[in-house]
Amino acid sequence: MRILLVGAGGTLGSAVREALAERGHDVLGVGRTGGDVVCDVTDPAAVAEMYERVGPLDAVAVAAGDAVFKPLAELTADDVAATLRGKALSQVELVRQGVRHVSATGSFTLVSGILTEEPIVAGAAASAANGAVEAFVRAAAIELPPRRINAVSPTVAEESLPAYGPFFVGMEPVPAARVATAYVRAVEGAQTGQVYRVR
Repeated sequence: MRILLVGAGGTLGSAVREALAERGHDVLGVGRTGGDVVCDVTDPAAVAEMYERVGPLDAVAVAAGDAVFKPLAELTADDVAATLRGKALSQVELVRQGVRHVSATGSFTLVSGILTEEPIVAGAAASAANGAVEAFVRAAAIELPPRRINAVSPTVAEESLPAYGPFFVGMEPVPAARVATAYVRAVEGAQTGQVYRVR
């Protein structure tokens, strides 16, 4: 399959890229500042240009999403908007525009996260964005067939503990490679409208 992977250079994205490439897929990595394709996926015009540039695809997968972590009392409207744009709206846009570029038997794999159902202090914006992604996956699944759409919802990755560990107190991390197996399942499997939780 020819797969567009957003966030391929990050901790999770690197593991996903490796897992998909090992299975013989042609993976095009997308990054904001580097990768096979450079694109700011929070900009709908940039997404449109990217799809035109890369050509036909069999799958689109997302392994990145920006979120602001601040206590609710300090969270601004701009922080919430930035989180929704970086984590939810960008993924909706990738699907909305991607339908015209992904094969009829292709798929979309989005990313949410554990904060959908396990909230933390300073994570309200991220929880809201994750919930939006999961709701969108369920809704889009009834309109996309024969194309499929699923989400992967991981807990914090072991490799990300230096940066995010203080936010996820008491939550058991998992290796990024284990999360990547859920992406393989989403891309190669037959289900749609699912949220694969990796805990």
